[in-house]
Amino acid sequence: MRTRFRSLLAVASLLLLGVVAPMAAAQQRNPAQLMGQTVADTGSAHYRFERFVVRSDDGQRTWRVNLGIPAGKAPAAGFPALWMLDGNGALMEFDAPLLEELAQKQPTVLVFVGYDNQQRIDSPARTRDYTPTADQPEDGGAAVGGGANAFLEVIERRIRPQLAQHVATDASKQALWGHSLGGLFVLHTLYTRSGAFQTYVPASPSLWWQQGAMLGAPERQFISNNAGHPARVLMMLGGGERDRDTSNRDMSNPRVLAHLKRVSGAPSDAAEQLSARLRQVPGLDVEYHQFDGLGHGPMFRASLMRALHEITGVRDRSAEPRS
Repeated sequence: MRTRFRSLLAVASLLLLGVVAPMAAAQQRNPAQLMGQTVADTGSAHYRFERFVVRSDDGQRTWRVNLGIPAGKAPAAGFPALWMLDGNGALMEFDAPLLEELAQKQPTVLVFVGYDNQQRIDSPARTRDYTPTADQPEDGGAAVGGGANAFLEVIERRIRPQLAQHVATDASKQALWGHSLGGLFVLHTLYTRSGAFQTYVPASPSLWWQQGAMLGAPERQFISNNAGHPARVLMMLGGGERDRDTSNRDMSNPRVLAHLKRVSGAPSDAAEQLSARLRQVPGLDVEYHQFDGLGHGPMFRASLMRALHEITGVRDRSAEPRS
């Protein structure tokens, strides 16, 4: 009897590890992860995929834009469009069933703005493009970032005109989603070019960047100048981020400790408090959603799936893993 109990206990332990290990792994960041095969490669009966590459004036920077275009005829005003930063990684979250439902519910052009490589996330490039000001990196080296305004120019002057050559989109139904530093860029876009999109989805925005600089003068200037300009803001945050859960972090790694110190540059409830302040601005429709228990990494998919649900009406897949 005792032997059988020990066997059952061993099996239970293995099963528990089988559940916990993937969950813990999902919290870990893998900077070397590649895209692999996506629905853009396997195809969909409801969407066609096209791509183009744009370059900076000096030829030193390149962006790859993948387009998911509904198979049906465009409305007279054009299709609505959902723009996604970290486009390589965002594309990995889509599958054929989701595209089928999207085509049935609200055919929407999917604009995946990524980088011209096979990396899921290009950390140096996104740090350059998504941040409005330069900041000191964890290793204490030269300041990095500060290219957000230049990247906005690329979007407006390079990407939008090429997008128009592939498909007609409705200028009054444009949404922008971004996660982490991408979420910071979404807020910067709202603050500086509020007419560029109608819906802004800052997911887990890195409000700690440069010791919370975005919570100072940029916010005050926006609130003073934006009254009456309509926009919808969907702010999202993981409960694990707010609790600053470090159970899956290597606390013996100096870079991890340095990063956690940088993150403390903004209060843990900064996103919720910012939502409350923006809600008072005339013309803004602001929602805040917190995903209980989710850490920063899993918020990438969860926030994107929730954004699709909120914007297009497809089933909310934010609690479901990638297929």
